[in-house]
Amino acid sequence: MPFAAWSQEEDHFAFKPDSVRLIDASELQVDTLPVVAWRPDPLRAVWLGAICPGLGQMYNRSWWKVPIVYGALMGCGYAVMINQQSYSEYKTAYIDLYNDYHSEDGVSDDPSKSYNAIMPDGYTMSRYGGASSYLSKLEKQENSYRRYRDLSIVVTVVVYALSLVDAYVDAQLFDFDISPDLSMQVEPALHYDPMLQRANGEVHLAIKF
Repeated sequence: MPFAAWSQEEDHFAFKPDSVRLIDASELQVDTLPVVAWRPDPLRAVWLGAICPGLGQMYNRSWWKVPIVYGALMGCGYAVMINQQSYSEYKTAYIDLYNDYHSEDGVSDDPSKSYNAIMPDGYTMSRYGGASSYLSKLEKQENSYRRYRDLSIVVTVVVYALSLVDAYVDAQLFDFDISPDLSMQVEPALHYDPMLQRANGEVHLAIKF
C-alpha cells in the first residue's frame, strides 16, 4: 500500500510535487516481541501451597482442585476437633472419678460431676458395674479418643503434603500434551521357526496415542 510523504520548511508545511515519494508497505519494519507461552514454576507452586493450602493449585490454574483441597483439610480439622473435645471430656471425667474414688467422701451422685454428666441418658454407675468398673471404662474411652485425635492429625499432615505434591506434579506436567486420538491396532502375523521347522501365528497389539 503506497504512502505519501512531504517535507517541512521554515516552520510551515509546503506540499511540493517533487518531494513526494511513494513508500511500499513491504519496506516498513515493525518490531514484534516473541509470544512466550506461560508455564508455571513447580517450585513456586510448592512454596505457594506451603504458605496457603490450595494456593499452589490456583497458581497452576487448576481451579477445580481448590475445593477438594479445602474440603479434605476442613474434614480432617473437624475430626481433630471432635476427637480432641471427646478426649478432654473423658480425661476430665476419669481424673475427677479417680480423685473422688480415692477420697474420704467417696463417689458423688451429683449429676453436675463430670463423670456423671458424661454418662448416656438412663445409665447409672451401678449399671457399669460400680465405680471401679466405670473408672476402667473412662480410661479406655480416653485412650481411644486420644488415638483417634493423633490419627486425625497424621491424616491432616498427609493431606497437606499431598496437596504440595499435587501442585508440584501438576506444574511439571502443565504443558504435557496427550493426543485425544487413542487407537489400538491389531495386526495378525505369521512367524516361521527354522529350528522347529513350523510356522506360528502371532497377533500384534499396538496402542497409539
